[in-house]
Amino acid sequence: MREGAARGFSMGDIGAAQLKPPWIEQRPPFEQIALLLQGGRALGSYQAGVYQALAEVNLHPDWVAGISIGAVNSAIIAGNPPEKRVDVLRKFWETVSSSRLGPFGVPYLAAVQIQSELLRRIVNSARALGTMFLGAPEFFTPRVLSPAFFPAVNFGELSLYDVSPLKTTLERLVDFDRINAREMRFTVGATKVKTGELVHFDNMTHRIGPAHVMASGSLPPGFPATEIEGEYYWDGGIVSNTPLQWVLDAKPRRDTLAFQVDLWNAYGPLPRNLNEIEVREKEIQFSSRTRAATEQYKYAQKLRIAFAKLFQRLPHELHDLPEVQLLAREADDKICNIIELIYMAKSYEGIVMEFDFSRRSMEEHWRSGYEATARALSDPAALQKPDTLEGVRTFDVSQTQAEQQAAE
Repeated sequence: MREGAARGFSMGDIGAAQLKPPWIEQRPPFEQIALLLQGGRALGSYQAGVYQALAEVNLHPDWVAGISIGAVNSAIIAGNPPEKRVDVLRKFWETVSSSRLGPFGVPYLAAVQIQSELLRRIVNSARALGTMFLGAPEFFTPRVLSPAFFPAVNFGELSLYDVSPLKTTLERLVDFDRINAREMRFTVGATKVKTGELVHFDNMTHRIGPAHVMASGSLPPGFPATEIEGEYYWDGGIVSNTPLQWVLDAKPRRDTLAFQVDLWNAYGPLPRNLNEIEVREKEIQFSSRTRAATEQYKYAQKLRIAFAKLFQRLPHELHDLPEVQLLAREADDKICNIIELIYMAKSYEGIVMEFDFSRRSMEEHWRSGYEATARALSDPAALQKPDTLEGVRTFDVSQTQAEQQAAE
């Protein structure tokens, strides 16, 4: 039986997913599998759906790297044994998507479908506004004395929300001793406030704790900067919202099967109103660095492969030239498949979708991630090594979908 199959696929009001990932008989022929998780707040449940699909076919990553909410999901994955990861991810996302009003809130009814796009937009916006005013359970809460009106005592409290509940949640759901035992490589990124430098906290070089995960998601002005060893850090997405480059440029380089999970889509139809313009602007803003990093890596790796082949044919007397030695240090013949799993925002979600922690939207995002992964794994070429002449191949299911939608 597949791992996770006995548990079933509980997707609330959306029902059981129609598309399942194909069973994979053996591990793909790559030296490492990497899972790369971008930032996007409430959209992060899409990443949990991606991981569930991978876990069901036993494609567990050797390296998980994240930014912002991707860092939280990464910590849950790396900080739990394989058989518990999906359950703990669901526990986290069900907790933060429950109503702050408890029994006094509008009940979530899985059987109730909302067919009207306008009504769905109103419901989503109302829930997002509720999160902005009341926070998300066991994640963040509004400060009683907002620094907008009352001066903060110190820099670490200069924010609209208090994220101390997240620290408690991480300590409850994540085994940091497991992360630091290096059973899986774990990396998160944060921005050093004083220098603007993007810093990588890696369990190969750091002893990871809740603060490192929280630093990666300390997006101002909502969340406060996180202090680590006397330095203050903000969200890593301020500099780069994707961990792709860290993993693929790490040495020694390895043949890599990378699942790049992005929460902002570079492709989309022309906006029809001001609300959609805001969403489209943000999608382009946060996806542009990902596209640039991917294209840069593809080109650089082709050059590395080309010189590795050329180096073998150079006369031996040229090997000691400084220029040749410089290129030789960068040359390798490693290959990579990058499977791009990108959330495609629905037209009714709007610019507030990052704050829409409603259970209905959480379930919808989760299912989208699960089914996108199932579609990607259905392409046999995605799990096969490219030839060294090609070097790097990318697979983007969402681009095909977006282009089809734009043409309609």
